[in-house]
Amino acid sequence: MSGERFITVVGAGLAGSEAAWQIARRGVRVRLYEMRPLVMTPAHRTDRFAELVCSNSLGSDLPDRALGLLKRELEMLGSLIIRCARETAVPAGGALAVGREEFSRRVTESLESHPLVEVVRQEVREIPTGVTVLATGPLTSDALASRIVETVGAEHLSFFDAMAPIVAADSIDMTVAFAASRYGRGDDDYINCPMTKEEYDRFVEALVSAETIPLRDFEAADKRFFEACLPVEEIARRGHDALAFGPLRPVGLKDPRPGRRPYAVVQLRQDDLAGTLYNMVGFQTNLRWPEQERVFRMIPGLERARFVRYGQMHRNTFLNAPAVLLPTLQSRVRGDLFFAGQITGTEGYVGSTASGLVAGINAVRYMRGEPLLVFPRDTMVGALLWYVSTPSSQEFQPMKANFGLLPPLETPLGKRVRYREYAARALDSLRAYLAANGEEACPLPGESEGTRGGSSHSHNGGKAAD
Repeated sequence: MSGERFITVVGAGLAGSEAAWQIARRGVRVRLYEMRPLVMTPAHRTDRFAELVCSNSLGSDLPDRALGLLKRELEMLGSLIIRCARETAVPAGGALAVGREEFSRRVTESLESHPLVEVVRQEVREIPTGVTVLATGPLTSDALASRIVETVGAEHLSFFDAMAPIVAADSIDMTVAFAASRYGRGDDDYINCPMTKEEYDRFVEALVSAETIPLRDFEAADKRFFEACLPVEEIARRGHDALAFGPLRPVGLKDPRPGRRPYAVVQLRQDDLAGTLYNMVGFQTNLRWPEQERVFRMIPGLERARFVRYGQMHRNTFLNAPAVLLPTLQSRVRGDLFFAGQITGTEGYVGSTASGLVAGINAVRYMRGEPLLVFPRDTMVGALLWYVSTPSSQEFQPMKANFGLLPPLETPLGKRVRYREYAARALDSLRAYLAANGEEACPLPGESEGTRGGSSHSHNGGKAAD
């Protein structure tokens, strides 16, 4: 690319991959830096792009749920990540979950084979000059993190994130466990391990007394867990019944053998396309690995479980985004520097993808001297970016997409009707905004020419999210 104008993208996670794709599909060359496998992080296992290190679920796929709406907005904007997710989807009730290895393989191949994308396997220790998208994620290397702080003049927000264990499907005792989705939605997409009250009591007692991995000194000084991804033992310490009303809640499930609802249920969700691996839903943990085997094998149906991956915890770092970012995802102190991904506080896989998509589009528009896009606040992508870029007197916390971010409707409505109206309004608003700004609106799946599309149907037949 010597002598040619290009945009630099640092980090090939969900946000960086999406940013690079959006830049390239607009005819601009991209230099995409990824430090793996030369330098690995505490959470990643492969050198592939868009590797999912925690859950394999991208959340609800219903069009009248916040994440379902955000997915449709991203599809309208031509998202690579959502396209690859749909191509590698595995059964997950009303959610969109993927076979994680095939998903990351497709994203990697799409970018590596693109003629306008140059992949550089190298750690970036300084912020590049020229138009740049930093999408290094919450696991940004220490050297680059220091340069970011120096550049933006802001402090980091640090907290702890955790990953759930994965077990081999053929090691689950299906004479005890049963396949079902909550309220019969889906095609029995989850494996459920039922607990009686006595089994639950013994499990919680063992869990809260199990030995955890000690935090390093610098971590222990800043022990702040992210509420959306709490370790299961941390939830249990908040009250004996906290798990029964949280990730182990039995609502909408009936054990077919006794024919009644269990006291508590541990759910497992398919993690690969072949159906050979299942992850323990909501079981992020920092227990020592032998303790995970001892305690989690107390769960009915998992007495002989083979753990393909143990749960683990790592420190994540986020910018104080409202102090350093504009709604365009530009740095407030350097106009040609854009941030994207979970480092901005757009929490979750789909939120991270959304910020990468917007940063990529705006980086191109900046290079071409065109007005940058600030998406309408009545769209989910616009509301999310408004949240992370608007200074507030409250302590900033990362945020997932939710309808509470959207401006209210003029007419009060019931919750379900209100959500449908939010979604319809958002898709209409996004189409109009793209047309007014010379951007193409891609058709949604199942949308025919001249139809409104997306606002009244689901890609999965209207199944509710588990």
